Amino acid sequence: MIGSWLNWRTLFALIAIAIVTGTIFYSNYLASKIAKEEVRKVEAWIEAQQTLLNTTDTANITLASKLIAENNDIPIIETNEADSITNYRNIDVRQIERDGHFLTRKLSEFKALHAPVVLVLNRDPYIANKYYFGESRLQKEVRYYPIIQLVVVGLFIVITFSFLRMSHRSSQNQIWAGMAKETAHQLGTPLTSLEGWIEMLKDNKEGAHIAVEMQKDLQRLQLVSDRFGKIGSKPKLEETDVVQQIENMVDYVKKRAGKMVGFSIRNSGNSAVIALISPPLFDWVMENLLKNALDAMEGKGSITIDIYDRPKQVIIDVSDTGKGISKANLSKVFAPGFTTKKRGWGLGLTLTKRIIHEYHQGNIFVKHSEIGQGTTFRIVLEK
Repeated sequence: MIGSWLNWRTLFALIAIAIVTGTIFYSNYLASKIAKEEVRKVEAWIEAQQTLLNTTDTANITLASKLIAENNDIPIIETNEADSITNYRNIDVRQIERDGHFLTRKLSEFKALHAPVVLVLNRDPYIANKYYFGESRLQKEVRYYPIIQLVVVGLFIVITFSFLRMSHRSSQNQIWAGMAKETAHQLGTPLTSLEGWIEMLKDNKEGAHIAVEMQKDLQRLQLVSDRFGKIGSKPKLEETDVVQQIENMVDYVKKRAGKMVGFSIRNSGNSAVIALISPPLFDWVMENLLKNALDAMEGKGSITIDIYDRPKQVIIDVSDTGKGISKANLSKVFAPGFTTKKRGWGLGLTLTKRIIHEYHQGNIFVKHSEIGQGTTFRIVLEK
């Protein structure tokens, strides 16, 4: 037991190191590409400045003015040949007004980042403007975002190791170790998504909206972190409209399901059904059930959620038209490690049962299942 745990821990550590190393190298590569592109933008901006000084052609003036106006994100400080500051662009004026040395410090910072672009105005006597520039907001976000991401992943790795160290002490603690594995597994989806957004960012010169999409994935990581934190302590149950809560989760899953999958929510005509739940943990339960249903249907079928508001209970049935569960496996579906899928830890339903039983004092079970026809899971919550 201990030996296998140590081997698994070593493998996990190697994978974590590979992820950290790969992410750092890739983010530096991407930041370098953006930096080169910004150098070209600054050079084009300076050429436009020179055009305005040396031409009277209306078309050239219009084009140069447009190029100058379009640079609204790269901070630039202009100096003379003696490196005395003569002008600046895209730098916060309020900072300059509050701090008399702010612009000087910025100039030193820009000098350390890039060699200046020099515009010679006259050779004898020598008169020239030097243009020092820093990083745009987009480049900073690309450079620092992986660091935030790695901190989050690192926290999960530390938590995972903490639970793994306890896993050999009792069979009950195996569930907690498995919980950490499931958390790490859930991180895979947003991390894969981040890789896709970064690929798009490489090919998109403007790319500012990509940073917004990155932020959405970071929020997804934070949600997983919030769920994990609530598993470790007694969650606060709140009076919540479970209809709205389920609708939100269905909307989330629907975007990731194929067009051949239909969703239906029926709540016996009630506009709202109130129950005492922990919204983040209840979302985790519904997400697990919906994803299991999608896996069972293999991309085609329908999922129906029936909500019944009883005097002392709220009953939720989640039904799919998937392949069903055999009678031999019905007693195993909530057991740790049991899965019929080629991928996954087999812990989703185990965690689902634990959340409903221990944290909501409710019940969850397979109400009905038939091979080739589908499965219905029932959740019973006490009011």
